[in-house]
Amino acid sequence: MLRTVEVTRYATPLREGGSLPAIVEADDLGTYVLKFRGAGQGHKALVAEVIAGELARFLGLPVPEIVLARLDPELARAEPDPEIQDLIRSSAGLNLALDYLPGSLGFDPLVEPPGSSLASRIVWFDALVANVDRSIHNTNLLVWHDRLWLIDHGAALYFHHTWKNPREAAKRPYAAAANHVLLPLVTS
Repeated sequence: MLRTVEVTRYATPLREGGSLPAIVEADDLGTYVLKFRGAGQGHKALVAEVIAGELARFLGLPVPEIVLARLDPELARAEPDPEIQDLIRSSAGLNLALDYLPGSLGFDPLVEPPGSSLASRIVWFDALVANVDRSIHNTNLLVWHDRLWLIDHGAALYFHHTWKNPREAAKRPYAAAANHVLLPLVTS
């Protein structure tokens, strides 16, 4: 069961990715990365985030806590950027947020590669959920307290955007594996 928090302060936009996530504070005194339901990627990206993120956690992979975050459109008044104001207003109500990992660093496979066992489990998991967005250019992995964390699963389950033929989609090979950031660690 996902917890629900009330967003009390919009701190700063991250200006990364298509969803324009933001760092927010909530009534539980936590800090979160908010994914707006009014962002261009739409509701299906948030559905993929929850399903893939919680499945990863069930499988023992490290994922920041996912919460539902209630957003008051009045928070837009304190934001000077009109585009962000519109995003906050269009996302009024329930949104999705992940626990913010302060001081985390973007993963670099050359600096401190994970063991081949963890790398294999992550590549396998990404194939299972058809995550097309974990590459050398966009690892969607963070290092926090000497531990690798999986983030941003909004591009997983991409097949559910069309659902023309679910059985065919299930048979397709995981083509994104060729560009997966961890594949060289699995095959070496």
